[in-house]
Amino acid sequence: MKFVLSLISFCLLTTGIVYAQDRHQFSFGKSEFLLDGKPFRIISGEMHPARIPREYWRHRIQMAKAMGCNTIAVYVFWNYQEKEPGVWDFSTGNHDIAAFIRLCKEEGMWVLLRPGPYVCAEWDFGGLPSYLLKIPDIKVRCMDQRYLSAVGEYVSRLSQQIVPLLCDHGGPILMVQVENEYGSYGNDRAYLEALHGMWKRNGITVPFYTADGPTDFMLEAGSLDDCAIGLDSGTGDGDFEKAAQRNPNVPAFSSESYPGWLTHWKEKWQHPDTTDILKEVGYLLSHNKSFNLYVVHGGTNFGYTAGANAFSPVQFQPDVTSYDYDAPISEQGAAKAKYYALRRLIAKYTDHALPAVPAPIPVMAIPAFTMRPYTSVWDDLAKVKAVNAPQPLPMESLGQSSGMMLYRTVLVGHNSGDLTITEPHDYALVFLDGKFIDTVFRDGGKWTVHLPKTTSKFPVLDILVEGMGHINFAQYMIDRKGITDRVTLNGMTLMNWQLFSLPMAEPPAADAAASDIGNGEGARQGLYFKGEFELPAVADTYLDMSNFKKGVVWVNGHNLGRYWYVGPQQHLYCPASWLKKGKNEVVVFDLHQLKETSVRGVMNLE
Repeated sequence: MKFVLSLISFCLLTTGIVYAQDRHQFSFGKSEFLLDGKPFRIISGEMHPARIPREYWRHRIQMAKAMGCNTIAVYVFWNYQEKEPGVWDFSTGNHDIAAFIRLCKEEGMWVLLRPGPYVCAEWDFGGLPSYLLKIPDIKVRCMDQRYLSAVGEYVSRLSQQIVPLLCDHGGPILMVQVENEYGSYGNDRAYLEALHGMWKRNGITVPFYTADGPTDFMLEAGSLDDCAIGLDSGTGDGDFEKAAQRNPNVPAFSSESYPGWLTHWKEKWQHPDTTDILKEVGYLLSHNKSFNLYVVHGGTNFGYTAGANAFSPVQFQPDVTSYDYDAPISEQGAAKAKYYALRRLIAKYTDHALPAVPAPIPVMAIPAFTMRPYTSVWDDLAKVKAVNAPQPLPMESLGQSSGMMLYRTVLVGHNSGDLTITEPHDYALVFLDGKFIDTVFRDGGKWTVHLPKTTSKFPVLDILVEGMGHINFAQYMIDRKGITDRVTLNGMTLMNWQLFSLPMAEPPAADAAASDIGNGEGARQGLYFKGEFELPAVADTYLDMSNFKKGVVWVNGHNLGRYWYVGPQQHLYCPASWLKKGKNEVVVFDLHQLKETSVRGVMNLE
């Protein structure tokens, strides 16, 4: 027993008590932050562990430190930690948020924690779990008790992970953000107070901050009296004066200064002028202001995690897979020109030499290899139990978060004419008796296609709908996927549907029983393709998908994300850790490609 007690004591000494000896007090002065009672300027670079291969976490933290940052800002995505209702993961792979925060401490970096529950971040549903949308009349980011009940469980679960990592417990977390940019969304200050109270009741003892645009109405709706004021962004005297007018008793800082910007499908890559961010950071440094660069490194929206924007009922702007963001550190971890420009600027205001920039991560090209069709989404239907419904239901009603859903009905009465889908969320393919007719994309409100005349007495109508990411910002966030209302033909509402749930979490096995789909001869849109390549050694690469049309890619079972011929993104990032020496397998699901083609590995995003 004495040996066991001694062993326990040794473990505590080497973990908790070492942290206890390293406890720090972070607090507010009237206009500045204080660390152990002394003025402290936060120079933060934001990155998101869910978007970075875990094997590269330390490298990306070291890159931020070498640029001059002393802090890492970290978003936690609730829907990444709770994949299904009540199914939590804080331990596997990129889900281990505590491990990332401990790495920050090991690298001598402080942490600003941004746990939401809503975060925006161009992430699916702004980090909220889509199972909330199964409740027909749910309201989010307010005092709806059904929403708050789910939030309470999230706060409780996450707090268990992060309380030991607070700076006053010996960890690196200096501050925790309450919600995110709430003044851009709503005005329920009781909701913000309720959230604030939840975190405190669950043991969060470090100070809090809010973050909003530097406008009077946003600051009034989104700030709390005893929280520091984050400005998204704080670019000059006028912005900080607005914060001081709102609350002169707490510090303000630029909680999101933007060295880059996001990109949607059908846009050109965003490349903001570096002059602007250098001017802003120069002002912040010369005026002794704290700030956070959003983002210092973006990473990748792997799988189905990319979100979308919409600022009108008929607008829909899905985000590309890459979250490179034109950040100082590229998606693949390389230092860009703006990285070195910011490093030189920050170095002028530090009292110590900056660490050397870490060596680049190796990247390689891969010769082209052939991708051949091997099965189809239509073969998948044999493994799916159809749900019968009088009218279409959205994916979330069936417990589905992403992927595809097939809606099938038999036409009675009208069997040709103008077919209108209200509303298609987000990209639909229309088939009549197995023949492809047309596509419907949600953006723009043009949701009608013409069905040609048919000789069938009772033709079968199939509508295959792809969800392209839940809206993550502003008032249209209640964004269910699939067909969200009705389908009409010449004004007649079509009834009696079969619904097939196709979440596409993984591709069908290569040896799955499949129909003879040929190679473009008589094939129907919605094919899976398979190919292989050999490697003598591994390194990062980008798969060039320009020979395909629209779909998703798996490499050795890892979902790289979506591609779409409309651009701008044709190259999908694949980290070395997802490759292996010898044979590697690639599977592509494409909505429109019908013939075999090729894929190659290239060395860059653009």
